[in-house]
Amino acid sequence: MTILTLVRHGETDWNAGQRIQGSTDIPLNDTGRAQAREVAATLADDLVGSDVVVVSSDLSRAAETADTIAAALGTTVARRLPGLRERSYGDAEGMDAQTFAATYGPWNTAQVPGAEEWPLVRERALASIAEVVAETPEGAHVIAVAHGALIREVILHATEGAFPRVGERLPNCSATVFRLDGEAWEMLAYAGVVS
Repeated sequence: MTILTLVRHGETDWNAGQRIQGSTDIPLNDTGRAQAREVAATLADDLVGSDVVVVSSDLSRAAETADTIAAALGTTVARRLPGLRERSYGDAEGMDAQTFAATYGPWNTAQVPGAEEWPLVRERALASIAEVVAETPEGAHVIAVAHGALIREVILHATEGAFPRVGERLPNCSATVFRLDGEAWEMLAYAGVVS
């Protein structure tokens, strides 16, 4: 059995401007760094005395968030995993949300040229998580810093589509917690908020 906390990275200037980031490597802004310090302090308080493994996507916004969390926990990031990267949005990367909606419709059903297909996002996310869990000592807590759309796919998998509900989003530096027991997933804490 493993406890897994998925943390969305801190805010970037593109988040603040409601622009589609996808796999574009945009760094944290000052607000994002403050959010990372805040979630790091909360996790350090919650997990004091626990054996913790921290991993992240290899994109800089997730990597820096993970570094901040690991430092607060007195450890370092064990791995940077390309499989935890955000979904590639193809031709839509860099668009603001209004232009995206006008061009392609609702983001979760939009057909965007060059965008990664949703099933592939879920498949690589679950494969990366399974790899980390397999390498983690029994009883250790895994913290994985990743991206909003990827975390949504994991939540959809874990809850068989019950969450996230329509109109909910995962705020920057929110944490969603799961219990993994073999192939069985249970969501213990959910961070979705109404948009």
